[in-house]
Amino acid sequence: MRQDNRRLYAGAAVAVLVAAIAGFGIAKMTGGKPATPPAAAAEAEHKEGEADAVEMTPEAIRATGILVQAVSAGGFAGEVLAQGSVTASPNGQAILTARAAGAVTRIYKRLGDPVRVGETLAVVESREAAQIAADRTVASARANLAQKTLTREKRLFEQRVSARQDYEQAQAEAAAASAEARRAQMAAGAANVTADGRGVVVSSPISGRITAASVSLGAFVQPETELFRVADPRLVHVEAALSALDAPRISPGDRAIVETADGRSIEGRVRSVTPGLNAETRAATAVLELAPTGLQPGQSVRVRIVPRAAAASTLIVVPDEAIQTFEGRDVVFLRTAKGFRAQPVVVGQRSAGRAEIVSGLTAGQALAAKNAFLLKAELGKGEGEEH
Repeated sequence: MRQDNRRLYAGAAVAVLVAAIAGFGIAKMTGGKPATPPAAAAEAEHKEGEADAVEMTPEAIRATGILVQAVSAGGFAGEVLAQGSVTASPNGQAILTARAAGAVTRIYKRLGDPVRVGETLAVVESREAAQIAADRTVASARANLAQKTLTREKRLFEQRVSARQDYEQAQAEAAAASAEARRAQMAAGAANVTADGRGVVVSSPISGRITAASVSLGAFVQPETELFRVADPRLVHVEAALSALDAPRISPGDRAIVETADGRSIEGRVRSVTPGLNAETRAATAVLELAPTGLQPGQSVRVRIVPRAAAASTLIVVPDEAIQTFEGRDVVFLRTAKGFRAQPVVVGQRSAGRAEIVSGLTAGQALAAKNAFLLKAELGKGEGEEH
């Protein structure tokens, strides 16, 4: 009996030893070789990066209406939101009237036509213009006669034939006639009298386009009657209405962003702020200067002004529609050399169609600010094709 037990214990020990050796061999094989080769791991990582990317040419971006804009720092706490309107600058709009009363005999330009500086838009035939032209002719003739008389009196005085008094009288009359001729010439120039003296020319003092035309052929007009209005679209500014609480926070030189209805964001600067409030609207006005961007006078815009005191904020604010939900996370689409890449972000508070980005973005990066949902749809389509 004891001998059988010894044999049983010996067999169990051998089995345990064999199992241990086998386990060591398996562990050694598993630990000695990498589960995935380095090249395969790099390729997998590359494919994973491509999975969040959408290739798109610049032509396709323009065709789909995707708006790309750079992001900048500045949180909600520092922004001042206001409604504004595009208006012509003082040198960017001209109201054209006739310089004399009369009938409109010719019209060369119509509403919407481009004009150049000094270009004729219409001609008004006027009796006042004829009188101005006649006065100019008479004054010029008198000046010529007085000059000839002065020349003769000077020669006679030098020959001791005429008295000094006659020579000095001729000098005074010549100076007066010359001054009257200059006055008549300046009056004719101010009225813009035509060469034949029958009418006055209505011309534009600036280049631009005709934005209003209230003239009719044959109509009798007075000098104060508005005939045309010309505006230069390059010379515009934005006037933003500020509340009594926001106005003291704004100062000239502050950064401003003008947002249009079509989704564009235009950088600008505060040129000036009215010192008081309007008696009717109870609001101050901030005048914003911006580069020529095709804005038209009368266009309504939204304005975001970042005071200098708030410029130190590191939070990024982006349009709300730039943020998309993909695979259960918030992402924005960053512009790359080949298209766009989905970038996960952490979103903070949202307000007035904009959202703060707590992390995931840095100032200066460019992203799809409008129609980003098209990129999300394209990315989702790519995922479906893989599956």
